Amino acid sequence: MLRPRFNIPGLNPSAAAANAAGKISSTYDLVEPMRFLYVHVVKARDLPAVSPTGSIDPFVEVKLGNFKGTTAVLAGHHSPSWHQVFAFSATHLQSHLLEVAVKAKDLAGGDDMVGRIGFDLSEVPVRVPPDSPLAPQWYRLDGKRGEKLHRGEIMLSVWLGTQADEAFPEAWHSDAHGAAGPSAVASTRAKVYFSPKLVYLRVAAIGAQDLVPHDTSRPMNASVKLQLAGQVRRTRPGGPPGTPNPMWNEEFMFVASEPFDEPLLVTVEDRVGPGRDEPLGRIMLPLNAAMPRHDHFGKPVEPRWYSLARPSDDGEKKEGKFASKIQLRMSLDFGYHVLDESTYYSSDLQPSSKHTRKPSIGILEVGVLGARNLIPMKAKDGRSTDAYCVAKYGPKWVRTRTIMNTLNPQWNEQYTWEVFDPCTVITVVVFDNSQIGSKNGDARDESIGKVRIRLSTLETDRVYTHFYPLLALKPSGLKKTGELHLAVRFTCTAWVNMMAMYGRPLLPKMHYSQPISVMQLDYLRHQAMQIVSARLSRAEPPLRREVVEYTLDVGSHMFSLRRSKANFYRITSLFCGFASMAKWYDGIRSWRNPITTMLVHMLFLILICYPELILPTIFLYMFMIGLWNYRFRSRHPPHMDTKLSQAEFTHPDELDEEFDTFPSNRPADIVRLRYDRLRSVGGRVQTVVGDLATQGERAHALLSWRDPRATAIFIFLSLVVAIVLYVTPFQVLLVITMLYLLRHPRFRSRMPSVPFNFYRRLPAKSDSLI
Repeated sequence: MLRPRFNIPGLNPSAAAANAAGKISSTYDLVEPMRFLYVHVVKARDLPAVSPTGSIDPFVEVKLGNFKGTTAVLAGHHSPSWHQVFAFSATHLQSHLLEVAVKAKDLAGGDDMVGRIGFDLSEVPVRVPPDSPLAPQWYRLDGKRGEKLHRGEIMLSVWLGTQADEAFPEAWHSDAHGAAGPSAVASTRAKVYFSPKLVYLRVAAIGAQDLVPHDTSRPMNASVKLQLAGQVRRTRPGGPPGTPNPMWNEEFMFVASEPFDEPLLVTVEDRVGPGRDEPLGRIMLPLNAAMPRHDHFGKPVEPRWYSLARPSDDGEKKEGKFASKIQLRMSLDFGYHVLDESTYYSSDLQPSSKHTRKPSIGILEVGVLGARNLIPMKAKDGRSTDAYCVAKYGPKWVRTRTIMNTLNPQWNEQYTWEVFDPCTVITVVVFDNSQIGSKNGDARDESIGKVRIRLSTLETDRVYTHFYPLLALKPSGLKKTGELHLAVRFTCTAWVNMMAMYGRPLLPKMHYSQPISVMQLDYLRHQAMQIVSARLSRAEPPLRREVVEYTLDVGSHMFSLRRSKANFYRITSLFCGFASMAKWYDGIRSWRNPITTMLVHMLFLILICYPELILPTIFLYMFMIGLWNYRFRSRHPPHMDTKLSQAEFTHPDELDEEFDTFPSNRPADIVRLRYDRLRSVGGRVQTVVGDLATQGERAHALLSWRDPRATAIFIFLSLVVAIVLYVTPFQVLLVITMLYLLRHPRFRSRMPSVPFNFYRRLPAKSDSLI
């Protein structure tokens, strides 16, 4: 079994503030402080010329031991300005002397020394936030022999600080000294991203008037094509057939993002043949023309008529007396929450409308401390792993800096989110940065693992510091790729509001007043993921599409035999309690422990004599069970369960099928084999569903006279039972029933009971199936 290797080891948090009573004590109190030497190169002035032409192409080289960083080369500037910060980790302080050199590119492509200046690290000041930034100063450059130059000064500042410094995110880090090129260096920096604001666009195509076909010799078959960016929807052909005034009355929903730059393109098309459509007219509508709806109490959206432009107009606006019309109803539904994650582990449930959002109930703080025992992702290139983390909660995404060429990276970065609902999930993923050394920047970053933490499983004001296992499920099987060290704290700032959240709907009210179908929600969720990944991939540095899709779990809706098994066993595990009760009842009625059976008889007689004690006894029993289970509560947040996921002993062919593309690109014989296997599984499911239907049809046959004799027996017995129940006290009937069910095995037969035999003989519709 692989399960014991995947447990979460707990650690005592080395950071302070294990009991932050509702307040955040400091900015970086969940992570280990890391020391950095910061060098802020601002600008230079009056640099001497080094070429015969009198020009200079200066840049600055900052060197500390074997680590050095350079600024950009500014051509033809005697007084250049860089405004760049360099950060050297304390673990890289291989020298006691910091050297800052101003150099210039010569015509041959080499570097000419202009001047330099040195700093003794023992004299560098220490800055601790919230101190103000250290003011840069002018320093006169020294020559190659240490003499002061008559011309040339550089403005810079040098200080010792931690990762809490505001210069930390934008600084060049010595950890990224191996990155080649500005784009590769930019991809190693820590950044914060925000998802675009998404909203549902609802468009109803009602009808059209005065459509003019291209060919009047055949009946018109008009439909409407609606397109918003890459989202395309089509109506069915309008009716009645052949009319120039068709009616559709079909409604579609799209996902739009602010700012609403993309217009809605409406095209009326005539089907002239299989796969051939001729446009009859089109119109481009800005999304600002749609009526905003923030809740379901507002006035209904009124449809409007729009004039269609002929395709022959070539986009030029021509004034005419005649134009075809189309009637549309458009609205921007801000009252919904646009789902870009699965509702089972969503991190945000707020509506798109700011007016209907609830206030925050707390603060979530996550410290990404480090990782250990990562697998080497670049072993073929002679490197280990260039790892970085991405955490997503709500619309806020955070990305740590990339720690290069190590299997045990230490980030020690802390981030904060506002919490609006405790029943949400934060997702943290670990990736290998493939842009390091990439020439054109199109290499895909490889995933290492994922961690999900549900906030409702966390105790408030407690710091959880654990190593979470990173698991990767590949076509070759399940593999442990390392462990991620996180420190998590959920601080509640509004206890009353948080407790009231448990009684409120999970989604905004419009999801229940005007529900969206499940299939349409899946389509809209896929479109929302595409919009979010496209928008974040255009940031600088980009949060790459594969990272966003892996975090949002894009392929969760695809078929997987492994997940089907996992869900089946989840359902069967729900009936374990009922099975335990049935086993306990069988032990009672079998008199395996006579003392227990007699006590149950006495308790049952007491409850029958005093029925008002039944409900209080049940709820008191549940209260006692809850108190007893408190001792066995989980001491750490749940993590990815390999046994629950059926990932430990999955057949390789099932995994290959799970990671197959859609449509499949596997050979025909493999697809045929998988199809036959799916038919076999479907046959078993079909049998179970048929058995359930049979039992229900037998119950329906009791009074349907499908079997006249069985129905006559049942209604006669029903009359007898009704008379007996009228004349016999109900408590007496319960006592007789209880004594009969719990009778000693000596008075019980092994044969099925008479009611069971009668029910099994009732007819069902299974014999009517073809």
